[in-house]
Amino acid sequence: MPEITDCLINLNHDYVAVDWIICETSDIGERFDKHLARRLSDLSRSRLQDLIKDGHATLNGKPAKVGTALKHGDSICITIPEVTPVEIKAQDIPLTILHEDSDIAVLDKPPGLVVHPAEGNPDGTLVNALLHHIDDLSGIGGELRPGIVHRLDKDTSGCIVIAKNDMAHRRLADAFSERRLTKIYLAAVNGVPREQGGRIQNYIGRHAVDRKRMTISLDGSGKEAVTEWEILSTHQGCALIQCRLLTGRTHQIRVHMKEALQCPILGDPIYGHPSRQRVHTPRLMLHAWRLAFNHPIHDQPLSFEAKVPSEFEPWMNAIPQ
Repeated sequence: MPEITDCLINLNHDYVAVDWIICETSDIGERFDKHLARRLSDLSRSRLQDLIKDGHATLNGKPAKVGTALKHGDSICITIPEVTPVEIKAQDIPLTILHEDSDIAVLDKPPGLVVHPAEGNPDGTLVNALLHHIDDLSGIGGELRPGIVHRLDKDTSGCIVIAKNDMAHRRLADAFSERRLTKIYLAAVNGVPREQGGRIQNYIGRHAVDRKRMTISLDGSGKEAVTEWEILSTHQGCALIQCRLLTGRTHQIRVHMKEALQCPILGDPIYGHPSRQRVHTPRLMLHAWRLAFNHPIHDQPLSFEAKVPSEFEPWMNAIPQ
């Protein structure tokens, strides 16, 4: 019997069927979905669970539940359907591509561009633009679409990495989860913190009243959020802060600047009251400046830097030489 990895070389491009028989002692009692995830490491567990639920992975010729325990001699057949087009239209929206290969793309996202289509933003998004600019997508989760591994808020600019296939998507997601990336942001904030730098470590959760906002959870609920920060310069009573994200929670830097440092980001309509701030800016002054990680397939180190937008120039010019 050929190795499973040999059978799945073109997993993301072709209609592939794979059969094997459970014969190893270590397989006995293992959950059906966990066994598939171990044998087919280039597919996410959620993708495999969907294949099981849809009848594309059978046990002894019959559909089975994801949690079925395997027995000695069980026969498994899994069929990987061709990827299907998504109902998202490709749009010719300008993009700045910092890097592209057969597995990933790294972009410099402009401020004001929403990442995903959603209610209120059905098109004109980064995903719409990617479907136009990238012509070798292999599919994510059975759909012909780019894999967004991490998100940037609509008004945040800078580095964002995109996966073109399931294997790259899964390995990048693991890298983010295991904190094997370097993510450096620039934030111009209202006021100057008392300290020159430090580490903010707490928990962030959804605000109890305003569901659009996140907040620091004093009772330890929510998810751990860690930000290392330092002041780079000051201008007109406002500071430029370099933030290194060790976690990636929703609105993490915005919440930490506002609630931990008492210095909300300039131009932040949710946390900052822009009309009351010392300096008025045309946008949220948050920029994903630098991103470094190992390539999800080839493992070579990669690093990228998104050009600092002109709105940050007064603070960049004030950085001590």
